[in-house]
Amino acid sequence: MRKSNYRVVIALLLFFAGMLNYLDRAALSVMAPMIKGDLHIDDAQMGVLFSAFFIGYCLFCFIGGWSADKFGPRKVFSFAAAFWSVFCGATALVTGFTHLLIVRVLFGIGEGPMGTTTNKSISNWFPRKEVGRAVGFTNAGQPLGAAIAAPIVGLVGLNFGWRIAFVVIAALGFVWLASWRLLFTDKPEQHPRVSDAEKALIARDRPATTFTQDKKQEDTYTLWYYVFSKPVLGVAAAFFCFNYIQYFFLSWLPSYLTDFQHLDIKSMSIIGILPWLGATAGFIGGGIVTDILYRRSGNFLFSRKAVIFTGLTIAAGCVLMTAYTRNTAGAVALITVASIFAYMTPQACWSLLQDIVPAHRIGTAGGFVHLLANLAGILSPSITGLLIQYGGGYQSAFILSSCLALVGVIALAILVRQNKVNELFGKTPSQKEAITQH
Repeated sequence: MRKSNYRVVIALLLFFAGMLNYLDRAALSVMAPMIKGDLHIDDAQMGVLFSAFFIGYCLFCFIGGWSADKFGPRKVFSFAAAFWSVFCGATALVTGFTHLLIVRVLFGIGEGPMGTTTNKSISNWFPRKEVGRAVGFTNAGQPLGAAIAAPIVGLVGLNFGWRIAFVVIAALGFVWLASWRLLFTDKPEQHPRVSDAEKALIARDRPATTFTQDKKQEDTYTLWYYVFSKPVLGVAAAFFCFNYIQYFFLSWLPSYLTDFQHLDIKSMSIIGILPWLGATAGFIGGGIVTDILYRRSGNFLFSRKAVIFTGLTIAAGCVLMTAYTRNTAGAVALITVASIFAYMTPQACWSLLQDIVPAHRIGTAGGFVHLLANLAGILSPSITGLLIQYGGGYQSAFILSSCLALVGVIALAILVRQNKVNELFGKTPSQKEAITQH
């Protein structure tokens, strides 16, 4: 990606898509202190609102992935971006809890296809040796969007009201949509600005093509054979546990800083940037590390799993220590370190999935994994809200998140193993050796 080539443009489009998605999502949490007072919503109801987004989101993770395989990422992302922008803007019109609940579900439907369609786009546009960096860079836009949400949404809300903040974000979504329609095609072969040399480079080394040699082989196994396989479920489990931490931070970090650490909204808007800048570094760094490990070891399972193990384990320790930290600076520092290492996990999961699922199934299988993983988005905000209001407060919420991170490590170790991947593709002994060393 350091050379001059058109796939840099594709990477930037996907980067800004992720940024907008997380700017949209984080807006409600940043404005939560103002919205709760204006609409008379308590912490438990706020947790339900955070979770409501993921009801529509989870379902359309799978539908979006299937649609990306069938109709192509250009059409799917175009529809999704228009849909999520409309309902982000519609947040400005709500008058109470019920109205906001409905808008959040519909907003989630629009953003549901984002992750799997991004992964499908990367599978189409990037050679295998660049997948780790491509996934890491494009997904780095997500925590960066959450980072800039605090100052942008917070300051706009303070000066013009929280409703105007959602209108501004919706307008940015339509600007991105116009750029996507102008600059993107489903495959590099279809784009007039892609050179023949770049097309050839991508075509001969696309992710997952190792396992897809002809049409007869593609038709050997059904979709369900792949999505319910142990390696795919193992990736989903690790992704779920990462997402539980992510959505805990994304939904409740601003409230934690204002309610528990007693910061005002202006201070929270500035300090709240730090964990998300750390997450951005984790996304990019994790992608680079996975590619380096892959080049040196020649083993994709080792390179991806090592990053996930390290990231989730260190994140678990930092989140647990935060539960017992009362000092604001110490808590923010621990959360930032946790974010750096936790956010090394998702791009390694996406890269691993591209290596264990054939190219013609990557959109749908990725959608299924994203659906399971984002059930954490339904559970994490609601459980946290209940723990804050009726349970052990923020301390118990941090402890639970830490324990789940370790569960993800265990699930990955048990379910995603070389022999399981070999069984998934029904390889002969000689072919198994080829997979291990590819």
